[in-house]
Formats: sequence, structure tokens, C-alpha cells
Amino acid sequence: MANWGMDLVSVPQQGKILDIGCGGGGNIQRLLRRSANGMVEGVDYSPVSVKKSTKVNAEAIKNGRCRVQEANVASLPFDDETFDMVTAFETIYFWPEIKNSFGEVLRVMKHGATFLIVNEDDGLSGNNEKWEKLIEGMHTYTPDELTKLLAATGFRDITVHRKENNHWLAVTAMK
Repeated sequence: MANWGMDLVSVPQQGKILDIGCGGGGNIQRLLRRSANGMVEGVDYSPVSVKKSTKVNAEAIKNGRCRVQEANVASLPFDDETFDMVTAFETIYFWPEIKNSFGEVLRVMKHGATFLIVNEDDGLSGNNEKWEKLIEGMHTYTPDELTKLLAATGFRDITVHRKENNHWLAVTAMK
């Protein structure tokens, strides 16, 4: 699913990429492979995930191509206009105050940068209610909801991609 989403965008060959909710670090590795001369930073609110992602990407960290830290999307520890691309794989379901979190993403993106969201559930599968009842604080966004939220935050050129047979959803938006 992550590769499908990454295939929909042009990953910058140079510059800085931020993966929010980096989890175990697998998508950081994928981004590093696709960005030959880029720097990939990962953030996650879970110290366990940060530790795992740091271990998985130890060589890239040693070589100065990667950094992983504990942080919350609602208050990203980066200067304005730092990143050429921001990604969020399977994580926005849990973001607090989603519009404000999108505002933080927009703040740290350079003008012309791409924001890529990839979700395993497009909110139209019929499974979302089951998961939302099981996991407190989870919300599965539909394509329309995301489009409206991103536009209201100030993103432009918002494009929805769906792999309908799997109910996968990818949304790209520009600053």
C-alpha cells in the first residue's frame, strides 16, 4: 500500500522529507531509497515507535540522511517552510484536531511542496464503524471529508486517488 501511494507522487531526489507517524520506520526506508540525495526525518508520538524506527534506520542516521524523534503532529518541532515533501501513512485516523494538525503540516512545508496521505481504509468500505468503535479516538475520513478539510486549511491542487477493490485511499495536496 505504501509503495502504491509513493508511486502517485514524485519523491524529491534532494531536499528534506518528513514522515509523520513513522511507526517502525519502514516508510522512511522506502523514502530514502526513492530520494537518492535526500534527507528523511521521521516523527512519532510513541517512544516505542521512535526507538524501533531509529534502529531500523540506524545506518541512514549514522550517514546523516535520516533523523527520528518523538513529536506530536499538533506541534511539530520544525521551522516554517522546512520540508519539500511530507507524508502520513496510516496515521491521520488518530490526529487530534485534524484541521489544526493539517495547519501544522502546511506550516512546515515549503511553497510548492507535496503532502501525501495514504490510508488503508477510504471511509467507504463499511468497516470504518467497526474500527472506530474498537479504537478510541479513531476516525476514518472519506475522500470528501479530507478534500474539504485540506482546502479549508489552505492546501491547493488536492487530488484523491482510490484503489477501489482494496478501499485504499491516497490524497495529494500542495502548498
